[in-house]
Amino acid sequence: MWKIDWQLPWYAPWAGYGASVAQAWQHTPEQLHTALNSALSPQAAKQFVPQHILPDGMAYEAFIHANQRIPTRNNAHDFFNGLCWLRFPQSKAQLNRLQAIEIARDGVGGQRGRLRDALTVFDENAALLWAPLPIWQALQDKQWQDLFVTHRGLWSECQLQLFGHALLEKMLSPYKGITAHVWCMPLPDGHTDEQIDACLYQQLTPDNLSGKPFAPLPLAGIPGWWPHNHVPDFYEDKKVFRD
Repeated sequence: MWKIDWQLPWYAPWAGYGASVAQAWQHTPEQLHTALNSALSPQAAKQFVPQHILPDGMAYEAFIHANQRIPTRNNAHDFFNGLCWLRFPQSKAQLNRLQAIEIARDGVGGQRGRLRDALTVFDENAALLWAPLPIWQALQDKQWQDLFVTHRGLWSECQLQLFGHALLEKMLSPYKGITAHVWCMPLPDGHTDEQIDACLYQQLTPDNLSGKPFAPLPLAGIPGWWPHNHVPDFYEDKKVFRD
C-alpha cells in the first residue's frame, strides 16, 4: 500500500478523514469499505459495500442512487472517492442523483451530453478555489504569467482544495502536466466542510453544470506545489500552460 504524506498542500485538507481511514485500511487491506464505514457519521444516508455487490450489467451510479450503497474496490481511486463521500456527502449525492437521472433517460451506452460530461469532470477532476479577484481574472483568461508571476504574492491569500477523486489519486505521483478543473462559482467564507458541502449542493444544478463552469488550472504552477516554479520561464511550457 502507498504511503501518503498528509502534510503536502494538496492532501492537508483531507488529513482529518484520510489518515484515520488509511490506518484502518492497513488492518483490513481487502476491506476498504469497512475502513470507510468506520468513519461514517451515525446520520449517514449511504454505506460502503464490496464491489461484488454491484450486479452485472447495472450502472454504478444507478445502483448507488437506488440502493444507497456505494460499491468499493480496494484501490487508491476508490479510497479517495470514499473520502469525498465522507467530507461532502450532500454534493456527492447530488452528483450521483443527476448522473442516475441521465442514465435512466439515455441508458449507460447512450451518448453523453454536456450535463453528464460536466458531472463526470466535477466528480473526477474538480478543484475549489478561494482567491482575490486578480487571481480569478488571470485564471479565467489563461494569463499564466499574471496568475503565477505578477500576482504571485496574492497566492498567500488563496486557498485551493482538490475535490475530484481521480485528481487526488493522480497527485500520489505528481507530474507537471496535471491540470484541475476549477469550479467557477463563489464559495462561502469560513468554509467548514459542512458550509462548503451545503453551498455546492445548491450550486450543482443542471443549468450551472451545463454552462461551462470550469477553468483549467495547471497545479504545477501554484507556489509551493512544484520545484522551480518561481522562475518566469517555467510558465513558457506550452504543453502545460496552454493559450
